[in-house]
Formats: sequence, C-alpha cells, structure tokens
Amino acid sequence: MSLTETRSLAILDLFLKELEKEATTTRNILAAVPNDKYDWRPHPKSMSVRQLATHIGELPGWIAVVIATDELDFASKPYQQQIIENTADLLAYFERCYVEGKEALGQATEEQLLQNWTLRSGEEIYSVSTKEEVIRMSLSQLIHHRAQLGVFLRLLNVPLPGSYGPTADNTRF
Repeated sequence: MSLTETRSLAILDLFLKELEKEATTTRNILAAVPNDKYDWRPHPKSMSVRQLATHIGELPGWIAVVIATDELDFASKPYQQQIIENTADLLAYFERCYVEGKEALGQATEEQLLQNWTLRSGEEIYSVSTKEEVIRMSLSQLIHHRAQLGVFLRLLNVPLPGSYGPTADNTRF
C-alpha cells in the first residue's frame, strides 16, 4: 500500500470516527430543542431555531452528496430545507442524514477524496476544493452550528447538555 493510500484510509477512518463522536453530541443538543420554540430567533437576521436545528440535522448528509457528486449548483438545484415541526421529527431526520453520511464515508475511496468539488450558482463559482476539504468543512459546520444552537437555547433558558465536557447546567462549580 502506498503512502497516499495509507493516508487516505487513515483520513477516511478519522472522518468516520469524528462523525460518530459528533453525532452523539449533536443528538443530545437536538433533543434539547423545545417543541414550542421552533419559530424563535434571537435577531431578525438570525435563522429561526427550526432553520438552524434542521440545518444541523442535514449536515451529515452533505458528506454523501459531496462523495457522490462533483458539484452543487444552486441555479439548477435550488436549496430547499426539509420542513421539521417537532423534535422527534428533527431527531429522525438527523439519523437518516447521519446514516447516509456514514455509509458514504464507509464506501469512499482515495480517488474520490482527491477529486475537486465545486459549489456554484450558475456561472458564479463560490468555491472549488477537494472532496476531502469539503467533508472537513461539513464536519466543522456541524460543530459550528451546534454551538450556535447552544447559544440560542441558552437565551431561551433551556438547560444545555455537555459537548466535550459538562456545562453549567450539569455540573456543580
């Protein structure tokens, strides 16, 4: 096995391990979303809890899209977010997207990770990165938006689960 093949297999294994770890933390925070707060937003320019939580739920599925395609063109395929009405549906949606992402990573190859992937809207190109870089960005987005949801929930006085350790809601300091 070449060094490139070993590196790629190691990255795929790391991505799988990270996705599994982050899925546990993500489930916990999504489960904390109150059903009566889905339309709340902290500022007019902010997403609503529904939009943000749904985006978090869909992010693992982006991994499968990136692995299976060479680009996403919003001009030919406009973004339409899934409509989520309650936390049970949110968790089920996250699980479907998580399974899609995990299965795609489990079947991915070195060659796929090295291929370029383009994000565009018609002729306007937003970014061109390797699929490996886009998968990394998707995982980072999951973590980033999960933290953002934590701020939303804190503002709503909802007790927060821990992410990488305890929170002020589940520890005594």
